[in-house]
Order: sequence, then C-alpha cells, then structure tokens
Amino acid sequence: MRLLGISAFYHDSAAVLLEDGRIVAAAQEERFSRVKHDASFPRHAAAWCLSQASGPLDAVVYYEKPLLKFERILHTIAAVAPRGFGAFAAAVPDWVHHKLWLPAAIDEELSRLGQRGVPVRFSGHHEAHAASAFFASPFEHAAILTLDGVGEWTTTALARGHGRELEFLRELHFPHSLGLLYSAFTHYCGFRVNSGEYKLMGLAPYGAPRFAWLIREHLLDLRDDGSFALNLDCFGFLAGQTMTNPHFERLFGAPARKPDAALTQFHCDLARSIQDVTEDIVLRLARTLHTLTGEDNLCLAGGVALNCVANARLLREGPFRNIWVQPAAGDAGGALGAALAYHFAQDGAVRTTDGRDLMQGAFLGPSYSDEEIEAAIRESGLVAERLEPAALLDRVASRLTSGAVVGFCQGRAEFGPRALGARSILADARSPEMQRRLNLKIKFRESFRPFAPIVLAERTRDWFEFDGASPYMLFTAPVAVSRCLPVKNSGEWSARLAEARSAIPAVTHVDFSARLQTVDAETNPALHALLSTFERRTGCPVLVNTSFNVRGEPPVCHPREATAGFLATDMDVLAFGPFYLEKEAQPPALRRAQRSREFAPD
Repeated sequence: MRLLGISAFYHDSAAVLLEDGRIVAAAQEERFSRVKHDASFPRHAAAWCLSQASGPLDAVVYYEKPLLKFERILHTIAAVAPRGFGAFAAAVPDWVHHKLWLPAAIDEELSRLGQRGVPVRFSGHHEAHAASAFFASPFEHAAILTLDGVGEWTTTALARGHGRELEFLRELHFPHSLGLLYSAFTHYCGFRVNSGEYKLMGLAPYGAPRFAWLIREHLLDLRDDGSFALNLDCFGFLAGQTMTNPHFERLFGAPARKPDAALTQFHCDLARSIQDVTEDIVLRLARTLHTLTGEDNLCLAGGVALNCVANARLLREGPFRNIWVQPAAGDAGGALGAALAYHFAQDGAVRTTDGRDLMQGAFLGPSYSDEEIEAAIRESGLVAERLEPAALLDRVASRLTSGAVVGFCQGRAEFGPRALGARSILADARSPEMQRRLNLKIKFRESFRPFAPIVLAERTRDWFEFDGASPYMLFTAPVAVSRCLPVKNSGEWSARLAEARSAIPAVTHVDFSARLQTVDAETNPALHALLSTFERRTGCPVLVNTSFNVRGEPPVCHPREATAGFLATDMDVLAFGPFYLEKEAQPPALRRAQRSREFAPD
C-alpha cells in the first residue's frame, strides 16, 4: 500500500510517502519553495515524494478534518460577536473558496503530478500527532501525550497506543491551549508566533520566574491533573486580533515589545516564568496519563513537544521510564501521522518493533548525486576540490580545529525543524568566541541564542549528565560538572553572555545546560566519523551543530542553496558530498557580490 500524507494551509506544510508502513520519503514544502514555514499546498514536496514511489498511490491522507475545523471557527466567531466580525470577514472567503473543497483541490494538485483519481481520506489533527508519535516510536505499547495550539477542537490529548491501536482517553479543547498560552508570551516578548517560541525558550535561563505567580493567579485556572482553563479576558486570539490584549499588558505593566526593540531583563523574566508554568503543566499531565495507563513508555508530539527543556524535566522528574519524541513534532509531522494512522487502520496491517524507531535518523528528505552537486558548484562559479571520504573528513576536522566554521552537507536532508548533520553548520565548541561569531556573522541573529552540541554517543557520559540517547536534539542536559568552570553568574542578563562556563563554552547555556544531540555510527555514519576524527586531533568528541541557514530562511536543501549561503556569510568551508570548498580560494568578485545580500527577519 502506497500512501501520501499531506499537511497544508496553516504552517509547515509537508508531504510524506509510506509504502506498506515504511517511510520512503518525507519533506517540508519550505525546503523547496524557500519560504520559511511555508503553508501552501506542498506541491514540490509531494512531487519529490512521488518521484521516490515504486508505483501509483492507493490513497492520499490529509492531517485534519476541515468541516470540523470550520465548525470550530464559526462557533468561535459567533461566541465573541460582534468583536469577531473582522476575523469572520478575513477567514470565511478562504474557507468558502478553498479549504471546504479540499478533496477537489488535492485531486487537482495530484492530477498535475500525474496521479489521477486517488481517494482522499482525512485524519483528525491530534490523531495524526498521536500516530506520528506512537507508530513511529520503538515501543510496542506506550502512553501518548500530544500538545499544540489547536487542531479542530482539541489542544491536548492523552492517549494510549498498543500494537496498531490508538485509544484516546482525555482531551482539552479550544480555546484552552498550552500552545496558545506559550505563543501569547512569544508575541508579547516581540517574537513571531509559530516561529519564535524557541527564542523564548532560549531566553528563559537568563531570567527569574518572578511572574509565574501572576500567570497562575490571573491567566489560568490550573488543576492538579494538568487540565486548565485560560482567563480569556486577557487574550486576543478569539476575536482574530493579536495573541494578547490591553488586559494582558496591564497585568504585566508594559506594552508588548516591538520586534526591533531592545530585550531587557523584564523579557528574560517573562520567558522564564512562562517556561516554568509550561513545565509544571506538562508534568501534571504526564502524571495523570501515567495513572490512567500504567505505562512505562511515553510518546510525545505536537508543537509543544519541541520544548526540549520541558522534555528534559519530564525525563528527570516524570513517572515514565522511557520517552520518545517525534522529531517532526509540529504540523509537518502531521503529514506522517495521517498516513500512519490510515495505514494501521487497514485490515491486515502488521506492526512490529525491534527496539528502533521508524524515522531513520530523520534523514528522509532529498539527496543529490555527485554530478548534481558538481553542476551546482560549477554554475555558481565556485572552485572546489573532490576528495575521498577519509581525506574530506580529515581536512574538515583540521579546519574545525583551527577555528573554521564549516557548512556540512551529506546524504539525505532532515525531516523536521532540527539540523542533525545532513544540512548543518559545524564549529569548535571549545571556542569562547564561537557562539557570538556564529550568531552575528553566520546566522545574522540575536546574540543570546544558544547553540546545540553534537557528541559521540559512546562518549556522552564523559561530557554531559545524561543517560541514554538523544539523536533528535529534543532534550537538554547539564554539562558534566567536571567540564564546568566557575563564573560570577551575576548582573544583567546581557553581561553574562560572554562568560565561559565550561570546557565547551560555545554550547553551554547560561544555566550550564545544552540541547544535546548524540551521534551513533549506525544512524549517522558521516557525522560520527567526523566527530571521531576531531576527537583524535583534540581529545574532544563535541562540536557545535546548527542548521545551515541564515536569518529568515529555511535550512538549505539543494546544493545551489548551500553555495549561496556559503558565499553570503563568514563561513570558511563548505563540504557538500565529496566536494570541499575554501572561502579564501573563491573569486574575490564573487565573494563581494554575494555578501551584499539582505536577510528577512525571523
């Protein structure tokens, strides 16, 4: 059975191809269109997925139920009338002309791709999240927790998975949403909703939770079981305005921050406060779910599951022995979950587990032949050497040791928001200057933003207080005490940015934590070999890993995007497939022209 899963029209559109339950291909539309968080129909991603298929499709599965979602929108508009008229006027034409006719729209799009008359099926939004978490996990049975902004009506679901069955136990419904609560603070602190939540999480360790009591007392009614109700008088999203309103601003004593305004200690404290409240809610929900199911295993999905700080606290303090988080936890992963849910609902579908997940390291996107890479380099006018694998890794490790910043692109691109070594920028984590250099000269973004470490899986315990594996960069962990340095840890948040806190300061956050990716030889052989080579040279099995993109753009996918990013930044080296490029070896005129690029805000 060949199935195409689709998510589209809200954010992070994606397409996924399943064949007999195996993930053959998965990609977000943004990687092809170059529009960050692209919400349009994923025609390019679908076309690429179909190019990997062994035959015609049996069905297309969409990740939501449009009529149920439209019912929720109409109900909400009526409930807040007349304030919701602006939202009604903006939303209804798009629904009437497009979203209510999704089967026909999908059929038309697929016809253009040579797939005619394919049945179109629909999954519930949180059903898709739950399926993406459980059916892709390594567990035969597990508890499932999904948390996001909102699907049709559901914002949080507690479920159980066993074999090929999903059982939903409890739900929270719109407008009471942990995802929307966190996004309200994202907006209030001047970051973009559905894009800047990870900035808020990164800002939190610089603050104190001095507003947490205000949030608990005035913004939500939180119960022991983790369920809650928002105080809707303080939010603007019901009427289709902004996420917050004047009541929210009066509660915290300041207007919402403009995106280009300075960040202050006030914003750090807000970020820490909502992060603490979020973690508290997640822990309460997990304990309730454990009581309901008695399971030792937990699967997580939904946008809130990308909060790696909350995940780590749940791993440390929660009742579950094992936790697996879907690496494409947001809407992109809904395309995968929709297809998996449909597949395992069919008679005769068999699910077997062997202790490994189905995600193949999340390396499910496009790869390019040596000839395609060489053609892109030639068309860009760049100069490259072609090296054997061992020679390439040795050269890259040597340059990393000398302080170079390296664009590293090998094999299939990642599916999901994290760069995991296939489309990455790498650097020496031992450099005290590297975090600032990467933020300001490579990524063109705020200097407080932390970077993630990659570490050889077999050396994890030597460098981090962490047991187990974290291949998808979805848990934080403290840097090992033996690697930490004494710091003053006082004064304004901005004054603490430059303090070295450990032997790997470029990846050690202000609270001595790091967003960890463990690298094993089986799943990620090229990156594992590079880390091993670097360790032989330096004694350190850790590197900085960040996504290969600049501000306002999605991660690169095609070689032409990698060469453009290489030229447009202070990156020193690009290694794409077997080709090695040094910045200083490139034509000076070409370097000057490319450096004039401007980058959109993110």
